[in-house]
Formats: sequence, structure tokens, C-alpha cells
Amino acid sequence: MAGPETRPNAETRDAEREEAAARHDADRAPTKEEEDAAERNTPDPETAEHYEEMAERGANQKGEGRIS
Repeated sequence: MAGPETRPNAETRDAEREEAAARHDADRAPTKEEEDAAERNTPDPETAEHYEEMAERGANQKGEGRIS
């Protein structure tokens, strides 16, 4: 159950702005095993097709949800 609705104060907004501007990097480089596993990975053609379809729908969307 959600609590009562609240409004962020200036301190919260400042902290969120600072976090959004902070540099976000990976905590470490991938290991050799992780790199090898990624190279062996093959994308699912159905997923790629679905992605393209959704991108096209988003590009043609009117109003909310539109991809610019």
C-alpha cells in the first residue's frame, strides 16, 4: 500500500539534480570470461524484429509516448 502523496522539497530537488549530473560508469571492466560469454551470445531474431516494430510505432505515435 502506498503512503500519502508528498511533494519534494528544495533539498530533495537539489540532491536529485546533483545525482543526475554525476558521472555514471561501470564499477569495473568485464572479466575475460564475461567478454567471451558476450561474444558467444547471439541475439534472438524475433526480439530484433519486435524492437524494430516498436521503434516504428513509437516514431509514428501521436502525443504521449512519441519518440522524437
